[in-house]
Amino acid sequence: MMVGIDLGTTHSLVGQYGADGPRLFPNALGELLTPSVVSVDDQGHVIVGQAARDRMVSHPSDSVAAFKRWMGTPRETKLGSRAFRPEELSALILRSLIADAEAATGEKVTEAVISVPAYFSDAQRKATRAAGELAGIRVERLINEPTAAALAYGLQEQRDGSRFAIFDLGGGTFDVSILELFDGVVEVHASAGDNFLGGEDFLDVLVAAFCGDQGLAPEKLPAGELGQLRRRLEQLKRSLSGPAQAAVEITLDGQARSWSIDEDRFARLCEPLIQRMRAPVERAMRDARLQPAQLSEIVLVGGASRMPLVARLVSRMFGRLPLRHVNPDQAIALGACIAAGLKARDERLEEVILTDVCPYTLGTAVSRRDANGQILGGLFSPIIHRNSTVPVSREETYYPLYDNQSVLNLDVYQGESPMVERNIKLGEMMVPLPPNRAASENGVRLRFTYDINGVLQAEATVLATGERHELILEQNPGLLSPEEIRTRLAALQDIKIHPRDKQENIALLARAERLYEEHLQARDTVQQWIAQFRQSLETQDEHLIREHRGHFSTALDQLERQL
Repeated sequence: MMVGIDLGTTHSLVGQYGADGPRLFPNALGELLTPSVVSVDDQGHVIVGQAARDRMVSHPSDSVAAFKRWMGTPRETKLGSRAFRPEELSALILRSLIADAEAATGEKVTEAVISVPAYFSDAQRKATRAAGELAGIRVERLINEPTAAALAYGLQEQRDGSRFAIFDLGGGTFDVSILELFDGVVEVHASAGDNFLGGEDFLDVLVAAFCGDQGLAPEKLPAGELGQLRRRLEQLKRSLSGPAQAAVEITLDGQARSWSIDEDRFARLCEPLIQRMRAPVERAMRDARLQPAQLSEIVLVGGASRMPLVARLVSRMFGRLPLRHVNPDQAIALGACIAAGLKARDERLEEVILTDVCPYTLGTAVSRRDANGQILGGLFSPIIHRNSTVPVSREETYYPLYDNQSVLNLDVYQGESPMVERNIKLGEMMVPLPPNRAASENGVRLRFTYDINGVLQAEATVLATGERHELILEQNPGLLSPEEIRTRLAALQDIKIHPRDKQENIALLARAERLYEEHLQARDTVQQWIAQFRQSLETQDEHLIREHRGHFSTALDQLERQL
């Protein structure tokens, strides 16, 4: 079975295209959104989702979130007795989603279409594929999140010549893409974005404002208290939708604290982030060679797009109100399900051709002689320019600097700077040259080919001999080798994960422990409830456990409303 997956920074979703269209599957708690959080308990068991999110407050050193931002890097996070790379943490989320899909359908999941930010780099895309492999599935396609959102809105059914701007602000990343529809083809004209701009950054603004007003240093707060503060301010952020103030009360550093903020002040504090959002929008429009009046619709997706200040920015920039009638948290996942249906050639779907663009410029490092004969090195020579429609193949011819040169070193870079030192090196190849030849007679044709899945191939041909050489990538410290993937896959299979049918109990206990951590005045009561529920679990009587779970959950709901 093939599924569509939105592997998000803050939440992830899974679904399938079926007889009634795209359908999202609930997790063990009955929720469509699974928090992208991983935790490890005292027994070394892995916990994923809402329970792990609650443990960010009660067990901050054993829990981690927002690791999507580290994809494509070698960063490791120690949880319990072992360290996890971002691919492995993402694989644990994927495994949880796959279990939910299999529980909902009774079928085994073997393939998936996974959405990624349009501005994800080559390394980040490869890391996402590795996460799928570590989760035990084959990733049939990576679909850019704005393209998935376009499918969710049914934009492929609009009239030919329609142009759309997809504005995607998620928990950790921001993308904008310009699309056009013609003859059953959804073509992406341009994409731009910021992989380190999302709802988490707006939350950071609130944390800084709160701590500034309260005379606190966030870096000096205990991890558990900082987790409490972020959770409470996230709730406050969601309630900021008008001129009225939103308030929070919380005990930090042994002192009860009250704080309030209105939407106007929040907007002023967020102005630097708003300006960061403007630049990618303007660049995408410029690359697409379009004016705002030439767009048919503007679509807002991503949970963070709910903030009123985001809608105001879009309205000012494009001169009209955006479309927001599809749940912004679900739009990308629904589109990934449709893309999975298209990939599986579901007969209920009219064939739609989805094109995408290369989000970054790809090229090589060159040296040139100036007017005085001095050699200037470290220059970037673009071969495939950003926002070229993929699949794309381009070539350029390069010559050695010296006569009788025996080797031409070709380094491959990704980026937009004219100097390679500010771009990202992807690999290199050493091309042997025929001996005893003048530089002008020893050219090498370098061809780059970039496919629909964001995979780059480089081929160098020596013009004098016709000899061909393919790119040999360096061991990138941000990527796992095939051997490492196999080793880590075996290690992940040995990790103990709580059974899906126990998730409700685990999540309830994690929620209770979080409330115990947050609310000093209710600790005795919550501790008593936890002890009683643990006793019912030890009976292994499912009827008794289910009854106690219902009472326990209701009591926690009432307590949280009172506090």
